[in-house]
Order: sequence, then C-alpha cells, then structure tokens
Amino acid sequence: MAEPRFRFDRHECAGAFGDLGTLLPFVIGLIAVCGLDAGALFISLGLFNLVCGLAFRVPVPLQPMKLIAAVAIAAQWTPAMLQACGLATGIIWTLLGLTRVMSAVGRFTPAPVVNGIQAALGILLSFKAVELMRDEWLIALVSIVIIVVFRRSRRVPAALALLLAAVFVMWWNNDGSLRPQVGFSLIPPPDIAFDRIWDVMAAAGFAQLPLTAANAVIATAALAASYWPGSGVTEKKLSLSIGLFNLAAPLTGGMPVCHGAGGLAAQHAFGARTCGTKIIEGAFMLGLGLFLAGSIAALLAAFPRAILGVMLLVVAFELIRPAAAVRTRADMVLLALTIIFSLIINMAAGFLLGIGWHALRTRTAKLRLEKKA
Repeated sequence: MAEPRFRFDRHECAGAFGDLGTLLPFVIGLIAVCGLDAGALFISLGLFNLVCGLAFRVPVPLQPMKLIAAVAIAAQWTPAMLQACGLATGIIWTLLGLTRVMSAVGRFTPAPVVNGIQAALGILLSFKAVELMRDEWLIALVSIVIIVVFRRSRRVPAALALLLAAVFVMWWNNDGSLRPQVGFSLIPPPDIAFDRIWDVMAAAGFAQLPLTAANAVIATAALAASYWPGSGVTEKKLSLSIGLFNLAAPLTGGMPVCHGAGGLAAQHAFGARTCGTKIIEGAFMLGLGLFLAGSIAALLAAFPRAILGVMLLVVAFELIRPAAAVRTRADMVLLALTIIFSLIINMAAGFLLGIGWHALRTRTAKLRLEKKA
C-alpha cells in the first residue's frame, strides 16, 4: 500500500522540528547580529516551507546557506547586503536549474563521493553537538535517554518528547523576562544593496556555490531517492527551487536558503515521511512571524543548547551511517579521500577532489584495458 503524500500526526509534527539544531544558531545570529527582521524572516520561511511541501510532495528541508550566513554574522552585514547576496545567488541557481548542468554533475558523481560528503557533514555536526552539550551534560544525558527510550515509540515520537523537555527547561529557567509579546507583523518593503552585490558575492556567495552543489543538490537528491524511491526529487528540480526561493527571499525579508542532506536526515530521523511535515513546519513558522515577531529572538535564544546538541548528534549518526555500505577497496579509498579533504579544507574541496580522483581512476583503468587489448 502506497504511503500517503499528506499526513498530519504526531510523527510528522515531530519531524517538522527535527532540524532545529541546524536552523536555530544561524537564525538567532542573523536576527541578533545582522538586524534581520524576525517577523519577516519567519513569514518568509513559513511561506517557503509551505510551497516546498506542495511542490516536492515529500519533506524536502529548507536551511540557511551556512557559509553565507556565517560570513554575514562574522562581518556584521546589514540586511540589505544579505538580500543582495541572496538575489545574486538566486539568479545563478535559477540559470543552473533551467539547464541540465546539475543533473549531469549528479550522474557523474559516484556514490562514495556523495557518501563522503554526507559523512563529513555528519562528523562536523557531531563536533558542534559536543560543543553545545559541553556546559549542560546533565540535560544532554537526560535527552539522550529520552531518544533511546522513545526512538521506536509510535505513541510519543522522540523529537516530540525532546521538545516537551525543552519547553520544561525553558519554563524552569525563566526568571519572568521570557513573556510572549503577541502582535501582528507584516513584511517590510524590500531593501537590497545593489551596489554591494560584487562585494558580498566575493566575500561568501561564490564560495557557497560548490558547497550548495555538493550538499544541497547532489547529496540531497541521493538521500531523497534512498528514502522515497521514485519521488522525483532530482538535481534539476532542487537547483531550480533554490534559485526561485532566493529570488523571492529579498522581496519577503528572508535569508539565502538552500536544501540540505543534513536537514533531510534530521527530519526523517525524527518521523517525517510525508509533506505534511512541511505544511506543519510552514504553518508554525508563519504563525510565529505574523503574531509573535517581538518574542522570536528571546524564545529561540532560550532554547536549551544541550537539547539542540543531542538533536544534532542524531542527525550526525543518520548522515554517517550510509558510508558503512561502501564495500570495495577502491570505493573505500575514494570515500576516505572525500571525507578527509572535506574536513581539512571544506566540502567543496572534498567534492571536487573526490570527483577528480574518480575520473583519474576511471581513465587509468580504461588505459590498462586498451593496452591489454
């Protein structure tokens, strides 16, 4: 019996919050440091998630473009600079999505390279998880116990149990300053620093492109195919959606976004199976942006870091696990090279060097066969 495309239950609800660990740190930074309008950002994310769910019909995640977000926070970009970077990035990815470039790259990329990118991301997330848990080990241990106890529960999904635990910790630590400020917010007029487009692209935008290609397009398409065979989540569709979302983001007060294997693994690990997850997530974010814009930053900052860390740890395990399927010695070497260079330099370098090694290996094998013939 085919699984329904839309389902709204506690498992889909739990999956909707599965990738908070990768989302919250960047969102908090962009609001607190760069001055991005909290209401507009969440309205934008809410609308994009709703569209994403309806378009793909499976829970394909939306995440910040991490390198751009990290540079923006570190350099204290203005919202107008961030929107300029998003606009330029959107134009590039829309053009890539309208062609078959990324589909060709995806077909040429061997499975060990994809698995290596996923595993490297998992290892990096595990380091971040330990950092988040370091100062609150008791909460972290209790959270791990919750994951173990509820990981196979059909009544109470693990992510939902963790969210309830987080709400309890936030209530326990509240000194009275954390109070919801209910109001109504709208999206402000677009503000794009057109004169800074080259500056922001040189600082972060161009470097983000190969990272997005490796993780948000190729690795995400491969992971989606393993979770939902025949779902039609292709490199071309992912590229085009990234482009269109980033063209719309500057008009809605959003941030540069992409898809991601980490977010997909996170939501799947915590129960997401249908696009009902995206409808729930989109509606929740839209509600926050419209009615609780004044409280968003404080609420997100109060979320227990240790629980975020445990959620990231689960995601890391999901990303690293497919690498265990690699069997042949040659593929293990390719996997190891991709992981090592991804960790030492970055994922773009690991991706390019992995493909280069694969091409060299294939060419060498072909020459040997020609000599024998």
